[in-house]
Amino acid sequence: MAETDTRGKIVAAANRLFYREGIRAVSVDAVAAEAGITKKSLYYHFKSKDDLVAAYLHYRDQPSLGAFQKRFEASKGALPERIAGLFDHLAVAAADPKWKGCGFLRTSVELANLPGHPAIVSGAAHKKRLEAWLQSVFDDAGLADAEALARQIRLLIDGCFAVVMLHRDPGYMREAGEAARCLVKASLAK
Repeated sequence: MAETDTRGKIVAAANRLFYREGIRAVSVDAVAAEAGITKKSLYYHFKSKDDLVAAYLHYRDQPSLGAFQKRFEASKGALPERIAGLFDHLAVAAADPKWKGCGFLRTSVELANLPGHPAIVSGAAHKKRLEAWLQSVFDDAGLADAEALARQIRLLIDGCFAVVMLHRDPGYMREAGEAARCLVKASLAK
């Protein structure tokens, strides 16, 4: 049990630091210090920083997807309004001064020159799970173009993350939400 607790403490510390400062800016020493362990203990649980970065993204995977699902369920109205509601919730989160964008996208940018990196693989898998969840929502609504629509909405999500990171204006998320609402409404009308 202690081994699992130590591993969990390390990943939680990495999550805090990597999300706040970026993976390249944070050393293994800093993660060990944040976790309250030695560097040797960290390397007992993770053979490399690359493995730790992949574990950080794995740690964020289900909570992030769950947050999208929870935001969707909390949104009111018909399907187009509920999809737009996802973006409204993102805009509220982005207005928080502690908001740093999408950890998956930020990590992929930092590792853009390493396409086979375990964190890139983990981030891509997360984005595919988000897309698959969106497709299941659209399939459940009986939309014939559910797969294409899920891709379009995912592009709007990732695009607004990038633009808001640049401009620090959550209004872009609401605009992306309006575009998503229009796409879903048009798909329902087919």
